Amino acid sequence: CGLFVAADSFAASVRSGLFSHYKRREDRGMRSGKFDEELVRMSTIADDIRRGALVLFNESFAATHEGEGSEIARQVVTALLDNDITVFFVSHMYAFARSFLDDDRVLFLRAERDEDGARSFRLREARPLPQSYGSDLYERIFKPAAHGGAAA
Repeated sequence: CGLFVAADSFAASVRSGLFSHYKRREDRGMRSGKFDEELVRMSTIADDIRRGALVLFNESFAATHEGEGSEIARQVVTALLDNDITVFFVSHMYAFARSFLDDDRVLFLRAERDEDGARSFRLREARPLPQSYGSDLYERIFKPAAHGGAAA
């Protein structure tokens, strides 16, 4: 289908459709909130999806508090899995991930992290952890460097 793959070879099963549900910018026209927009897009996907499809989620339903977002994500993913739809879901919501710990249909992948905090950028099969390791990246990327000297 013309998709570039960073590998020597690649094999995948045939799917009835490919859908994505990624975060979008907030509606600047304020016609609706970010969370409402996520739900509307999910409803559109639900109208069109069929058995054998693949859905890619990235931090979906995180525009609300973790408890509500986790429960909505859990219900959506459970319905998709129950209908023979493959799901890839990237999320920081531990309550959501934890709800699938005993589900044999679910494989958890976690970014590899060395004892000293160094990242290899490899994914390993591993159970989710309740803590996030993004604060060091946040500090490095978004915090302004401390400026020395006296104020004028």
